[in-house]
Formats: sequence, structure tokens, C-alpha cells
Amino acid sequence: MEWSTCFTQARIGDNKERQDIRSQYTRDYDRIIFSSPFRRLQNKTQVFPLPGTSFVHNRHTHSLEVASVGRSLANIVGDHIANHRIEKKDKISYEFYKYDLSMVISAACLAHDIGNPAFGHSGEDAISEYFKSQINANIEGQSLRSFFNDHEWNDLTNFEGNANAFRILTKVYKGKSPYGMGITMSTIAAMFKYPCSSSQINKAFKHTKKYGYFQSEKPAFEQLMRTLGYIEDPKVPGAYLRHPFVLLVEAADDICYNIIDMEDAHRLGILSTDLVRDSFLQIIKDLITSKEEVDKMVYIFHKIEDSNESIAYLRSLLINTLVNQAAAIFIENEEAILRGTFNETLMGVVEKKSPGIRDLMTISIDRIYKSPSVIEVEIAGFHVMSELLGVYIPSVLKNDKNILDKSIMSMMPTQFLGEVANENPYLRVMNVIDHISSMTDAYATEHYRSLKGIEMRRHD
Repeated sequence: MEWSTCFTQARIGDNKERQDIRSQYTRDYDRIIFSSPFRRLQNKTQVFPLPGTSFVHNRHTHSLEVASVGRSLANIVGDHIANHRIEKKDKISYEFYKYDLSMVISAACLAHDIGNPAFGHSGEDAISEYFKSQINANIEGQSLRSFFNDHEWNDLTNFEGNANAFRILTKVYKGKSPYGMGITMSTIAAMFKYPCSSSQINKAFKHTKKYGYFQSEKPAFEQLMRTLGYIEDPKVPGAYLRHPFVLLVEAADDICYNIIDMEDAHRLGILSTDLVRDSFLQIIKDLITSKEEVDKMVYIFHKIEDSNESIAYLRSLLINTLVNQAAAIFIENEEAILRGTFNETLMGVVEKKSPGIRDLMTISIDRIYKSPSVIEVEIAGFHVMSELLGVYIPSVLKNDKNILDKSIMSMMPTQFLGEVANENPYLRVMNVIDHISSMTDAYATEHYRSLKGIEMRRHD
């Protein structure tokens, strides 16, 4: 890839370049932040149960914070590329990296979790496990598995929020815009972490650790690869190497989630002030060589009496330190990043410099992600999502629907009915998954209780 050709204002399904006072990348940001899928993230679990008596982060606040960190990363990297890697006569590229890259990365950060279903990763697991467990379920004399080819079955039994985000940003839903959300391919590329299908997963490489698109979006995937000149993976035909912008979005997400989860756990009383303070300061000491600078931070920390505020102070210092480190590593490795041969994450390289990061991650796994409140919501969410799929999937696959099946299908919102009547069972099922994965934690729980007769909703 080349810095001057790896971005575009064109959109999936619409290759026209547009000129306006407001840049097309600003439009991306605005369209995502005002969209329904993004708004629903405010009631989707990040880690801790929602709602609570104490404020904790949800997918919505997490995405906003990742966008803020991503903007800072992009400002540093974009300024470097504009001033050191772009020819002076190439004004379009110069202005993009100087002024627009930060908006592209911010918009991509906003959208990076937009495909996640309710209840965090438990929701993803529930969708996958439903199809695995129901492989031999009898539907009109056919097993569930027999409705799908191998590639489609891989999608369903390895449901992936990243691929679902790509679907949401590119699919044309019934009754909606003819170009979907109308996001530029530059922004989509920045959040497209895994340029491969579910049949090409190979955990030995970062770009194939998971997958990035469902079979239903293969044409959109191919257009993205072709337009931005992605490099095909020489070892895996049909898979591609990562776009450079992805590393900035990924780093912003990596910087935020462990640190913010620690801060939330402190607010909830799961972790002590001393433990969180020591964890944050250790990473800062690992990465900042100036003892005088670190001593000044410690002094200010002790001057703040409110424990939540003092931890927030250290959190801001730590995020700033990690942003500078990640940006420096990107710049140091830009040639390998352009070639697609940088088989690392930026934070993975930072981690090698700081044993404190590994210690923080160990604390998060042992003390946060395994805490009873987190496990409870994962178990409950798993059952809710599985049961909802059990209601809808058999009905959508039947050709000869009875009264109950028709009633169930009438519950599907219009925008998700586009392919329900399609002869292709895979497309029918994908629309059901659209419906269920779009639900918030609260709505999924309420809908489950209503359909199961546990609690009847009133429609006044």
C-alpha cells in the first residue's frame, strides 16, 4: 500500500467522490453518532451489569472514549505522515493526513463495537452455541445444518461482532437509505480488523485471528479490497493483509478497555484504591524514564482527596503515556505496516516494554471478569439470547408456517424483513440475527420474558 492511495471518500455501492464544506469523513462521524445502532450501545453491557447504583461504562461510553483516544493517536501519526511521507505537490494527501485522518479514526472508533449484541461477549457466544447445539434440530423434516453450505454454517457457528459491524455499516435495510449508512470506505477500512471470512480463521496471525465479514456481505468486502488496494495474503487465497489505519483503532480500544474496567471496578469497590494506584503507576514508571516527572504525578495524586477523582487523574496520565508510546511504535514500523507484514498490535509491542501491563491484565481477568456480578450477567444473557433464537429461527426457516409461526414473524421490525421471504435460508436467518443482535440488554430481557409468558407486556 501507499499513503497517498489507501484512502478515499467513496462509499460501498456508491463510488462518487463528493466535495462539500463539511468533509465526507466528518459526515461519517456524524452519521454514526446519530445512528440508531450507535444509540443502542448505551444499554449494552461493557463489563458490569446495567443499570447500577454506581455509574459504570457501557458500550456507548466506551466507544466515545475510544474515539477520543483514537483521535489523539491519529493526530500524532497523521502529522508525521503529512510532514515526512507526503510529497509537497500532493495537496490532497497532505490535507487528508494533516486534518482528516483524525476524523476517520474517531468515526471508526465510534463504530468498532456497533455490531456487538446485548450482554457483551456472552451474547456473541450464545448465538454461536445455539447453532452448534441445534445442529440436528428437525425443521419440516430437515436438520438445521442441512439448510446451509459450509461457509454459511461457519458464519453462524462462529458469530462475530466485527463482521456484524461491517454488515450494519454496509447493508441496505428494507425501508432505509439505498446506500445503507453511507460511510466512506476509508472509515470502514479503519475498523475492519480481520480481512478474511469465517472459513479462513487462523489464530497464528493477527489479521486472521477472527473474521471480518459474513457471506452475505462478500460483494461489499470485495469492493472494499479492490478500491483501497488491499494486499492479498500470499498464504491464504481470498484473505487480505490489514489496512494501516486499523492499528490505530485497535490501539485506542486496547488502551481504553483494561484501564477503564479497572477504574469501574474501583468505583464499585471490587478493587482497592491502593491496588489500582499501584497498577497504574507501575506502567507509568515502566514507560517514563524521568523520575522527576513521575514524582510530580505522585505528589499531585496525593493532593486529591476524593479517591475516585485521584484514580481518574492517574487514568488520564496513563492513557496519555500509552498514546504517545503507541504512536511512536506506529511511526517506527510504518514500512512494515504499509506492507502488511507487521504481525503485532501496537499495544502488544508496548506491553513488552512494561511488565506492569501484563500484571494489570492479570488483575482484570482474575478480579474483574471472574467476579460474581459479571459472571451472573453473562449466564443470564446467554440464556436470554439462546431462547430468543429458539423462538425465531425455526419459524423463519419453515416454508409452511402455522399460525404461531406467522405471529412470531409479525414481531420482526420492518427493516429486518427484507429477506425473510427469500428462498435462501441463510439470508432469512441473518435477518433474524439482525433483529436479535440489535436488541439492548433491557429490551432483549423484556422481550424474552414476554414471549415466554413470564411477564406480559401492556400495550396501552
